Amino acid sequence: MNRVVITGVGVVSAIGKNVGEFWDSLSNGRSGIGPISKLDNSTIRFRNAAEIKGFDGLEHFEEKNLLWLDPFAQYGIVAAREAVNASGIEFDDKLKDRCGVITGSCLGGKMTEDELYYKLYAEGQQRHQPIAIPRGMSNAVASHVSMEYGLTGATFTTSTACSSANHAIGQAFWLVRQGTLDAAITGGSEAPICYGNLKAWETMRVVSPDTCRPFSKDRTGMILGEGAAMFVIESLERAQARGAEIIAEIVGFGMSADAHHLTMPLANGAAKAMRQALEDGNVAVEEVGYANAHGTATQANDTMEAEALGIVFGEHVKNVAVSSTKSMHGHALGAAGAIEAAATVLGLRNKLLPPTANFTEIDPQCNVDVIANKARPADVDAAISSSFAFGGLNAVLAFRSWQ
Repeated sequence: MNRVVITGVGVVSAIGKNVGEFWDSLSNGRSGIGPISKLDNSTIRFRNAAEIKGFDGLEHFEEKNLLWLDPFAQYGIVAAREAVNASGIEFDDKLKDRCGVITGSCLGGKMTEDELYYKLYAEGQQRHQPIAIPRGMSNAVASHVSMEYGLTGATFTTSTACSSANHAIGQAFWLVRQGTLDAAITGGSEAPICYGNLKAWETMRVVSPDTCRPFSKDRTGMILGEGAAMFVIESLERAQARGAEIIAEIVGFGMSADAHHLTMPLANGAAKAMRQALEDGNVAVEEVGYANAHGTATQANDTMEAEALGIVFGEHVKNVAVSSTKSMHGHALGAAGAIEAAATVLGLRNKLLPPTANFTEIDPQCNVDVIANKARPADVDAAISSSFAFGGLNAVLAFRSWQ
């Protein structure tokens, strides 16, 4: 069994269009939540989202190629390029044969779908360019990235709502660990800020009218976000042989199903996935010093997640620092796990744990050590990053810092 390490990270998010900008925002507790500017939302109950500002597809793609790329694909490809460049990995013929691309996305090309349905149903337009399916398919990022680098190993996309990216990264990790792949590009991407999707979320009544305050007593709900994060992962032996800089080690992955309710999460299900991630990585609970929480700031999630952490860590839970970076980059749905995994490994590497922004007062039912508003210096051996999806599907990654 191979040990698996991260040698490259790429991020496109509401708090930074690259890793440097992203980490600068995280380390300073700077939130990217603000008024929605991409569309007229005067008929939507909520007004704010975590939008990517200043992203111009023409800076990254030829105009003729943009025709085939929904924004979610643009974000994913750009993040993958950054990860590859940062890793210094070179794809010779042998590696191309044994490297794959495993991505996660909840919605795929939702902006493309929204636009085409409007033209069809509202405007009565009957003829459209033959791009709807290629732009809309959830596997677009995986396919484009594999073609760009000529990678012919296992390549696919998972779509498990808000756990999509964690499921993708976990599967990629297992494929490299068991030797099916020597390396992989993995992560998630999402572009959910379009009118039809916002109206759908409006009906759920879980979106905050102002901002995202995870674990706060006065929290009022989630804030939607957009973006992507991608990683280059490879066997430790291979990374060391080529002298690669190692960011962190992926050591475990756990997943479970609540088998309970479509939208009401269950602490035992979340705890099972956390426990399995630790067992898979041979990590003792006492070694974990940080948990990047799913932390949506909804009434149901935060109390459930605090309970799950208590189930898994017992008395040690008081020694586990907890933050939800969704308070800064928003809830990016199928990309959330990837963006949060990036926050986690960068925190481990820099010995600085990102905070929960907008925090006010702890909810007495959330008995965890929340990193409130300001990043916390800490030299942590191991950390987990959790995603819990509608439908009761849970996926948790375990990491070790690289000394």
